[in-house]
Amino acid sequence: MNLKHLTVFAVMLLTSLVNAQNRFEAHIYDAQSNSPLTGANAAIKGTTLGATTNQEGLIVLDNVPDGKQTIVISFVGYETREMEFEFPMEAEEPVVIYLFPKGEEMDEVIISATRSRRTIADLPTRVEVISGEELGEKGNMKPGDIRMLLNETTGIRTQQTSATSYNSSIRIQGLDGKYTQLLKDGYPLYSGFSGGLSLLQIVPLDLQQVEVIKGASSTLYGGGAIAGLVNLVSKKPTEEGELNLLLNGTSALGLDASAFYSNKWDKIGTTVFASYNYGNPYDPADIGLTAIPEFNRYTINPRLFYYFNDRTTLEVGVNTVIEERTGGNIDFIEGEQVQDPYFEGNNTERITTRAGFDQYYLDGSFLSVKNSFSFFERKIEIPDFVFSGDQFASFNEVAYNFGSPELEWIAGLNLNVDSFEEDPNPQAQVVDYNHITYGAFLQNNWSVSQTFSLETGLRADYQNEYGFFLLPRLSAMFDFSENVTARVGGGLGYKTPSIFTEDAERIQFQNVLPIDVSQTEAERSTGLNLDVNYRTELFETVDFSLNTLLFYTRVDDPLILSNAGGEFYEYTQPEGYIDTKGLEANMRFGYGNFKLFTGYTLADVNRHYGAETTEMPLVAQHRLNNVLVYELEESLVIGLEGYYYGPQELNDGTTGQEYWIFGLMTEKKWEDFSIFLNFENFTDTRQTGFDTIYTGSISDPQFRDIYAPVDGFVINGGVKIRL
Repeated sequence: MNLKHLTVFAVMLLTSLVNAQNRFEAHIYDAQSNSPLTGANAAIKGTTLGATTNQEGLIVLDNVPDGKQTIVISFVGYETREMEFEFPMEAEEPVVIYLFPKGEEMDEVIISATRSRRTIADLPTRVEVISGEELGEKGNMKPGDIRMLLNETTGIRTQQTSATSYNSSIRIQGLDGKYTQLLKDGYPLYSGFSGGLSLLQIVPLDLQQVEVIKGASSTLYGGGAIAGLVNLVSKKPTEEGELNLLLNGTSALGLDASAFYSNKWDKIGTTVFASYNYGNPYDPADIGLTAIPEFNRYTINPRLFYYFNDRTTLEVGVNTVIEERTGGNIDFIEGEQVQDPYFEGNNTERITTRAGFDQYYLDGSFLSVKNSFSFFERKIEIPDFVFSGDQFASFNEVAYNFGSPELEWIAGLNLNVDSFEEDPNPQAQVVDYNHITYGAFLQNNWSVSQTFSLETGLRADYQNEYGFFLLPRLSAMFDFSENVTARVGGGLGYKTPSIFTEDAERIQFQNVLPIDVSQTEAERSTGLNLDVNYRTELFETVDFSLNTLLFYTRVDDPLILSNAGGEFYEYTQPEGYIDTKGLEANMRFGYGNFKLFTGYTLADVNRHYGAETTEMPLVAQHRLNNVLVYELEESLVIGLEGYYYGPQELNDGTTGQEYWIFGLMTEKKWEDFSIFLNFENFTDTRQTGFDTIYTGSISDPQFRDIYAPVDGFVINGGVKIRL
């Protein structure tokens, strides 16, 4: 073969190879919502060729060989499809492909607390979600705050810290509220001086869902999440628009009026939330002290969204809360002349600004930038003592997600500032502080196979007062079958010392000495958990699921408030640790229009100081929640609830009595509105009914631990309008 023949042959071969390369284009959509799936995968079976969909759900595969090829389309949380095509293809238009979600509706929920783009069913980290109708039903019971949303969740309890002002904190798996981190849309929320009022000043009408992660979650957002974190996810603008109005009244003469509006036009979107909440002083035990204080609260939260294009969004917003709250001697609060009245006043003003920028890229990666500033003023006043000050907090974060759905990376940097300046007070030593934390984190989500997924994380924090912290975290998920899934996880955490704890809140921070940084260290924790989820159908008619969680958390160098002699209190760190261990079990039965939810919590929480081990006060070792619901979809909901709390050790050495709480909820729905009526605690279970809440005189009460409700039987009802 001469040179001329070789040249012709080479040209023919090159032409043949070029002609054998084809392009495959497809739009991939969710089969139920018809919305594009960003980050879905398409690969040619038997080759290394593959690509990921962009923000519009478009995927492009180049260099596809001629002949029959099998395209494998997959996305986490959805059924994988294999489709055969002949190349070159006759049609030039992109193929339209629909993927169907796997499992139950809950599996389709996208979780934002982990910063991942995965669904709840595909996360190795165990996340509990309250969303949809369940969120609305729980919100009906306490439309003015979120205590009821959380208190009825297995393993969580909202602990009342003041007998007269209603201040409360979140306890997860028996640990103090200071170990729980509260977020809204991933922004840290209501800590420090504002922590005791946090649950009371959040109205749920604008929430899309609530996400709860239990155990060592500090590698996600830094220190403070030793027990776990709660992320409140807000609604976003939609092109359909939304206007929700809620009006609620109670038999205790309380009032809640809330409104939420959202809309989206081309490049502009907005949400506006506003509420007014009023509490009438209420004393069902007729002891002369308020079980529900008098309060007036105003909330306004406008947010503006600008869409540069379908992949780039800027959000800015401001949230303002103003409240006056007074509890104590009910005759004095109602304006009568009382000699030496006891009262507790809490006046607060809060302004929080926030801004967020999200940029999605064609390869499926995205960049997120967040910033918030919070200014909080609070004045606590009791007879002969005032504690007041200003708290400033700032949160700044840059995070970048990249990789593929099978191997996702999240890297980021953040800067947290938390400072407090006490108003001049000749009665006490100043407790000012200025905490600055610099953080860097790296997370990885790896779908090793169809049956095994791994999530790892590493955070490095530097705190200006307490130094450097390195926090690894690991979670793994095993899909043994369609019916059985198991998760195991663990990690390290820390909490920087602060005077703002439940113990100091109970005494209104009176005579609490400032923390000596040179004599204290950060609290450190180790946490482990294992859960198994089983789903099946019983007798071909009953949907059944069982989730069992085993947990253990140990907190070293715990900071405790102790008497320093005389009337003063100081924070010390005795040699030893606190640990909590136990289990949570959740069962769900579904038959026709009936659903039964049963949850059991065993929390064994102990303090180990030196050679002595004692039970942690205010922990019900055994707790049971039961909810039976009858529901006609979009028409009627009736629910009967029963909650059991076992005996609790108290700080004065006595044991609190066990008790049950029962409630009945009803809601009748029409297309654009609904009416609801709830009978909360209709058996009138009150601590004042079987125990005391104070000793001494009513003018100078010495309050005991509050371990049971004090407000008793309350009826509430109202109307919701959806336009």
